[in-house]
Amino acid sequence: METTALPTLEQHLLTELLSPPTEVRRLFHGRGRCWQGLEQLTVDWLSGQVLVSLFKEPSEPFLAALHSTLTTLVSSEAWLQSGATSLLLQHRDRQGSPMELLWGESGEYQDVVENGLTFKLDLGRKQNNGLFLDMRYGRRWVMEHAAGKRVLNLFAYTCGFSVAAIEGGAEHVVNLDMAKAALSRGRDNHHLNKHDLKKVSFLGHELFKSWGKVRKLGPYDLIIIDPPSFQKGSFALTKDYQKILRRLPELLTEKGQVVACVNDPSVSSQFLIDGMATEAPELAYTERLDNPPEFKDIDPEGGLKVLVFDRK
Repeated sequence: METTALPTLEQHLLTELLSPPTEVRRLFHGRGRCWQGLEQLTVDWLSGQVLVSLFKEPSEPFLAALHSTLTTLVSSEAWLQSGATSLLLQHRDRQGSPMELLWGESGEYQDVVENGLTFKLDLGRKQNNGLFLDMRYGRRWVMEHAAGKRVLNLFAYTCGFSVAAIEGGAEHVVNLDMAKAALSRGRDNHHLNKHDLKKVSFLGHELFKSWGKVRKLGPYDLIIIDPPSFQKGSFALTKDYQKILRRLPELLTEKGQVVACVNDPSVSSQFLIDGMATEAPELAYTERLDNPPEFKDIDPEGGLKVLVFDRK
């Protein structure tokens, strides 16, 4: 990254803070490679807490200049009038992804609102805080299409899709993730939105050892697949995604739908389209959802891919 690019970052943030978001939002997205010299840096607005994330350890001169830029930022009129409560800097490339408090006061947890729904974030405890902001439109789509449906949410993490589905009137949601702590936070998220947990199931299992249990709870009108690119010992995207796709016909209702996601810059939408045509040809590609505008990417295939398939 380049110190000469930091004035651009400062000016962009000053502009954004003049009209701070009313919900959780990405303020600056260097990862889309549209901001030369700032490709490993993002800034998020978390209900007043401002989180700056470094995805790769920068040079010492860059880090010193970044601290200076942020010190100037918190003294600005735009910052003081924005309602910001803290400024955090996370070093994601360091062991444990430590977080520095640069200004203000920060709690261990932060409730945020997205699409009118409340989610609890963990700040400073883990590399990821519990909500991937680029999936905002995906959760909105699910909320708009879930009414009366039985939903299977694979790789559920903290159950953002589940919260959206229940809010949208889903009959029942089955969440599966091998990380039981993440599912516990998902339960918290449903509580925050005053949802009836009798409509939600939480399965803390490894997917490829649980097909029988998943099938027994079906069939499903909507299946959501949002895996990590790699999960040590359990999932490798380019090797294991096909194993899921070939199971879909036996899990879906006659008019079932699938939302299939991939967030690896090296894997394109065509990977999912071709994989579905091979493994589950009765499912037809319908549309790719847009990403939120703040996640602009120099390559349309470089960012998040969220594809919808309908059973023919």
